[in-house]
Amino acid sequence: MSGLTKKLIAIAGASVFVSSASMAADLTVVSWGGAYTKSQVEAYHKPWMAKTNKTIVSEDYGGGIAEIKAQVESGNVTWDVVDVELSDAIRACDEGLLEPIDHSTLPPAPDGTPATEDFLPGTLHDCAVANIVWSSVYAYDSSKVRNWNAPKTMADFFNTAAFPGKRGMRKSPKVTMEFALIADGVPTSEVYDVLGTEEGIARAFAKLDTIKEDVVWWEAGAQPPQLLADGEVVFSTAWNGRVFNAKNAEGQPFEMVWDGQIYDLDLWVIPKGSKNKEAALDFVAFSTATEQLAAQASWISYGPARASSEARIGTFHSDPSIKMADHMPTAAANFKNALQNDFEFWADNADQLNERFNAWLAK
Repeated sequence: MSGLTKKLIAIAGASVFVSSASMAADLTVVSWGGAYTKSQVEAYHKPWMAKTNKTIVSEDYGGGIAEIKAQVESGNVTWDVVDVELSDAIRACDEGLLEPIDHSTLPPAPDGTPATEDFLPGTLHDCAVANIVWSSVYAYDSSKVRNWNAPKTMADFFNTAAFPGKRGMRKSPKVTMEFALIADGVPTSEVYDVLGTEEGIARAFAKLDTIKEDVVWWEAGAQPPQLLADGEVVFSTAWNGRVFNAKNAEGQPFEMVWDGQIYDLDLWVIPKGSKNKEAALDFVAFSTATEQLAAQASWISYGPARASSEARIGTFHSDPSIKMADHMPTAAANFKNALQNDFEFWADNADQLNERFNAWLAK
């Protein structure tokens, strides 16, 4: 997701890059770029376009609700469907920036189970419908780390004595502060209790101080694999699907450390005032059907948000020897010390912690 943002027009199974706003489309769908958007284009966009004979502009962004808010408040809404993190979905809905979504319009499971019973707990909200479960983890280049000394815990990420070199971290307090507390010995079950206190915030920043001079900050999901590949960092926090793709689709010698993973949801929302609201609602319903969510899981290792999709998760689209279910954040081997992102905490505290984080960065 570079500053030179381009839009993708996916038409009748072909993908053509064109400059912003140079073509009209029936729907503008906004997501995070890279391998993730590729999975959505293959599993959602192309089948929906074939079914409806409509076109989609797929645009990249860097997350947050600032752009949605600006469009809604200006009365010039150009985005129709946006992929957002859960805390941002809650905030935007509370602020009246999103269209409500009637869950009864979502397709049932193949066995007739209503969508409201088939979606995993906590994945349906007044203004949002989840599509994936994903995780923040950290990764390393196994060709540069001896097997006998490979990192295994979140504490290892912060241990520059045992593992010297630069670290890549997302330029955001969310996840970064939780990782710091986990590395400092806070049990995952207590992280948000601790982070909800002034002492806990200070403790997180103190832990981050220990590696601050060694951190390369990233803002787009495609950056961590590139930082690792270029040798700019030895470890990097990253979204698990991006690391999976770099390893299995691009042949990079990367490994993930699942200890202390923080898992979250991404959801579809529709900005209030969308000029293509009916098409947007149809796309959300179509793309979150059982078959489509399972199809996306063959492209990237993010878990589908519906129970009925789980049994349909197959193999990696380009390598049938790779069983995708084993690489999901929720796989038993990966889930031993996981923390669910507390969307209510971040919906309530994002502004003040962003301000304090930026002030800390500027010191």
